[in-house]
Amino acid sequence: MLLKHALLPSWRPLAHQHLRTYSASAVYRRLKLAYDLHEPPKDAGPKNAPIVFIHGLFGSKKNNRSMTHLDIQDLRNHGDSPHDPRHDYTVLAEDVEGFIDEHKLENSTLIGHSMGAKTAMVVALRQRKPIANLISVDNAPIDAALKSDFAKYARGMRAIEDANVTKQSDADAILQSYEPTLATRQFLLTNLICASDGTRKFRIPIKYIANALDDMADFPFRDPDEVRFEKPTLFVRGTKSPYIADETLPIIGRFFPRFELADVDSGHWVISEKPAEFKRAVVEFLQDKQ
Repeated sequence: MLLKHALLPSWRPLAHQHLRTYSASAVYRRLKLAYDLHEPPKDAGPKNAPIVFIHGLFGSKKNNRSMTHLDIQDLRNHGDSPHDPRHDYTVLAEDVEGFIDEHKLENSTLIGHSMGAKTAMVVALRQRKPIANLISVDNAPIDAALKSDFAKYARGMRAIEDANVTKQSDADAILQSYEPTLATRQFLLTNLICASDGTRKFRIPIKYIANALDDMADFPFRDPDEVRFEKPTLFVRGTKSPYIADETLPIIGRFFPRFELADVDSGHWVISEKPAEFKRAVVEFLQDKQ
């Protein structure tokens, strides 16, 4: 999604057996991404550079509408964007680069959460588009096994489809066996739609996502001596989340030497758990870059 600056007044790292240089391979088939554009008020003053906001796994452009004046984007296999069997950070980054080209965006700030954070990092490190700033929300530029919750969510969503339920409440009842937290179940069920036969189906292709979970744990760059993003970068960390541990900070600093760290007292779902604190961290970072 795009945000206009006018609004401003337990994992374990996977062992690295060797350094793997990212390959600048040919561009794959880019998908045209769905998005919602929310312009700032006409009396908000001159427009500044846009912010491209990228959601996380199982998310969509619906999830962050509480962030005023956001322009919200769906990644492939999510929300209203097209589906494709390939789902890894190379093609996710190329889709975002295509979005930047399509909308002729210059000097954007990228904000990404979770899967979207790694996607944004890859776009920045590829250096194929004029990115001004980067904000990574609760993810780090490393190979790190995903929490087992994500595979569990995929199994629960498959169970809902297999049951051919016709009511949201029945879907929620099934999902309770896989996820006890109501807020998380509600988040996952935002992807549920009514099919033509009256049953509830997920708008995201569960099989594609389930097959891609290992790729979502990966990070395609291994050697920060070969590629860096030298522009201002903010890492927003949920202090109750395992995804940006203290031991990852040195590697973050090597890939992103101008990075700043903002801690928010939350779990992994930083934006929905603590929206005011998240917005404050973003605003302070971007105001300083004006």
